[in-house]
Amino acid sequence: MKADDNFMEQSKTQVLKALGILIRQYRMSIRISQEELGLRSHLDRTYISGLERGVRNPSLTVLVSLASGLNITVSELLENLETEMRNVE
Repeated sequence: MKADDNFMEQSKTQVLKALGILIRQYRMSIRISQEELGLRSHLDRTYISGLERGVRNPSLTVLVSLASGLNITVSELLENLETEMRNVE
């Protein structure tokens, strides 16, 4: 694997973990379970779990569904992504 490939993979991992942290923070701030967020977003609870753990790479349509389930905009969901990425190892 080339150095650039390794950087991209590492960066992708950071993005997904940071997104997962943000999803969990928003979900917990409105005091709902993963199952409830899944119902509101029309997504499976296990998919929500994978997103929060940073092991799933959501499509744009999934981000829209998640934001709707959290009663926020996609912009609000992603607003602190770069900041959170700096905090992820």
